[in-house]
Amino acid sequence: MLALAPIVAAIEERGLAARGAFALADADRAAGLDGLAAIVLVGAAGARGWDAFAASPEASDGGADPLDRWSRRVVDALAAELGARALYPFGGPPHWPFQRWAQRAEPVHASPLGLLIHPDYGLWHSYRGALGFAERIAIPAVAPRASPCETCALRPCLRACPVGAFAADGYDVAACGAHLREEEGCACMDGGCLARRACPIGRTHVYGEGRMRFHMRAFLRARPVAG
Repeated sequence: MLALAPIVAAIEERGLAARGAFALADADRAAGLDGLAAIVLVGAAGARGWDAFAASPEASDGGADPLDRWSRRVVDALAAELGARALYPFGGPPHWPFQRWAQRAEPVHASPLGLLIHPDYGLWHSYRGALGFAERIAIPAVAPRASPCETCALRPCLRACPVGAFAADGYDVAACGAHLREEEGCACMDGGCLARRACPIGRTHVYGEGRMRFHMRAFLRARPVAG
């Protein structure tokens, strides 16, 4: 059985965050996961992960999808070093269920915005890949922690969007994208999603303006205007 600590250390040496781990059950082993016994999630939490990317060649080479390319390079290298299989939340098929995996690996919960919320990091975290291991890993039980949303009576996130893109029945992607393309959307484009920023949890981990702009522009590029 593998120890988890050296895997976590290798991930953090690359400037990324180890985002928890879980054992695969027989029912989890869909095509592509054959022979795997455990998965360790790799990502960003607060500044960890982003700072490493910002200093990378991919961040400044002008090529497409710099964050995904950097993630592949780093996580592929980790997989080779640790004898694991690299898995990604982008570039599918296959489209791996990273949100469900995350909820098994650490105490994150669905938020009213659809993003996973962490009790410490709030909405300021992400998953950049995963390492699948054929050998079992000694994984400590995840300590249960309640969702911060359960005790948030005001739900400021649902009232902050200028175009009401977030509602009880889901997220209006088209309305959000249209707003971002207008002059009135500059506050969201330059400073990040106002609804996400309204969440009171994890305020010390809120992304800086450069990181906000990067993600908002990537969001918009992925949603071209229907023609």
